[in-house]
Amino acid sequence: MTTHVASPYPGQTPTRRQWLTGAAFTFGTLTVSMPRASADTPDGVSRTAESIHQETIFKASPKRIYDALLDSRQFQKIELLGQAMKPADLEAKPAKISREPGGSFSIFGDYIIGRQIELIPDKRIVQAWRELSWDPGVYSLVKFELLPEGTGTKLVFDHTGFPIGAADHLASGWKSHYWEPLDKLLT
Repeated sequence: MTTHVASPYPGQTPTRRQWLTGAAFTFGTLTVSMPRASADTPDGVSRTAESIHQETIFKASPKRIYDALLDSRQFQKIELLGQAMKPADLEAKPAKISREPGGSFSIFGDYIIGRQIELIPDKRIVQAWRELSWDPGVYSLVKFELLPEGTGTKLVFDHTGFPIGAADHLASGWKSHYWEPLDKLLT
């Protein structure tokens, strides 16, 4: 199957950034038109939700992983290793990550933004996290739990509260844009 993206510059092939922006817009439009979770019970509790749970073992200490996820320069290396965007695009909009609870972060060329909710050094990171393509005000919750395992670390990851229908896209993104490049950085 071949996908064609209309270029705003006739006669030119769209850049990767233009393609990603178009795909994000299309995905955002689809999620807006998808039915929202509704309360099916008299007490207003919805039983419809998606979540992601992933566990990964790294041959590095919890401190090393914690630092890589919260240090802007190290995270920039993760972004580059994951090849989600062109190096020039990432350099134009580098990762900015606060190491303070309540502080903000902006990663992947400002496509992912959020706030640090809970930071327990070398143990846990909890973030309010969102893609810019989501409806305004929609944030999900991500939790990175770092558990020592032998000479390495078991990273237990949970992601909840994202738009219905986004689970497959997000789950594969965590693997290809976080875990795999993080493993490369740490080894």
